[in-house]
Amino acid sequence: MLIHNIMNIKNFSILLFSIFIFHLSVSSCTVAVISGKYTKDGRPLLWKNRDTWAVHNKIMYFKGDKYEYMGLVNSGDTKGKSIWIGMNSAGFAIMNSASYNLNIGDTTELNGLEGHLMKEALETCASIEDFQKFLDAFPKPTRLEANFGVIDANNGAAMFEVNNKGYVKFDANDPTVAPFGYIIRGNYSFTGSFGKESSGYIRYNTVNELFYDAMSKNTFDAQFILQDVTRGLKHSLVKTDLYQQYAEVPENTPTFAFFHDFIPRKSSASSCVVQGVKKGENAEMTTLWSVVGFPLTSVVVPTWIKGGKDVPMVVQRDEKLKDSPVCYAALELKKELFPIRWGKFASKFYININALTNDDNTGIRQKIKPHEDAIFANTYKQMEIWRKNGMKKSEIAAFYAQTSKAVQDLFKEEFGIEI
Repeated sequence: MLIHNIMNIKNFSILLFSIFIFHLSVSSCTVAVISGKYTKDGRPLLWKNRDTWAVHNKIMYFKGDKYEYMGLVNSGDTKGKSIWIGMNSAGFAIMNSASYNLNIGDTTELNGLEGHLMKEALETCASIEDFQKFLDAFPKPTRLEANFGVIDANNGAAMFEVNNKGYVKFDANDPTVAPFGYIIRGNYSFTGSFGKESSGYIRYNTVNELFYDAMSKNTFDAQFILQDVTRGLKHSLVKTDLYQQYAEVPENTPTFAFFHDFIPRKSSASSCVVQGVKKGENAEMTTLWSVVGFPLTSVVVPTWIKGGKDVPMVVQRDEKLKDSPVCYAALELKKELFPIRWGKFASKFYININALTNDDNTGIRQKIKPHEDAIFANTYKQMEIWRKNGMKKSEIAAFYAQTSKAVQDLFKEEFGIEI
């Protein structure tokens, strides 16, 4: 395995390049694991809102020696060497967020290979216990500083804070650890020091408020996370909601808002939720709900391991685009939200909120949501059929084709973008 044999790599330049890329790719991801005890349908959830310089993303399937698996991959990573959130045929799923406060004072060089680790875990682990053994056997120092969230087909849901010396496990099913069944992380860890070296405190508080509200109202599901949290524009520190604040501004009235420390950020590349299964259910029903591309301008596409390598064409890498079609379309629309092209920070911190939402209901998000609601509704209906009758690869292929067409029609009809 690559991780365990890294010091045996013949071409040392590969390692140096990986370290260089790590330093470029420090990110601001927001993540969570949710116990099935508190979700709407009793199934665990794993969420990652990915913030990174690598904004071109795709979904990729792999057939490993032990398990089949799939996940979110950089579009330029044609061989799929790293996975940033994924699931396997045993119902095991994993994601991560970078942490910046676990190895304070430790001068050991980090390796930046969290994506490689997650790919290896998906190839070899069937449960949280397997992953814990995987970490126990990991060479020390680990050269890692990250939070890893995992769920499995046995109701397992946990967060592991991994530092150079080892890890600390937080069990989402333990009420003394997670009294409301969820564990959230930004870019810091609870077992690390707290201060200016880490980030994500505001995002953490915003997510916590939204999660608590959903838990108390029994509306906690993948659709809530992807529509109300991932795309939410509430800010827990300044107590604002950009959707409400600018809701009555007419269309075609460029209106800029300060855009910093919201859950979605200009650097948000994709957002995914893995919906697990109840204990005793067939693990093949584990679902990857993926919003590939800039979340505010993209649309959800569901996938399953049972479908094999022929994932929906809109989330596969297109050789002509050098990207997945849905990611390409989302990035084209993103330009309308960030049109300022001068100044060091203006293009990063100011969003044209009027292009996203307005009083005439013609904003980008307003046009996408009805189409996305239909994708969710059609998927729920199909999944109920599969839970009763079992999944068939031919039916999955037909559903993928139907979903891809719906996504293509959305971008063509609403925005004139052909993919």
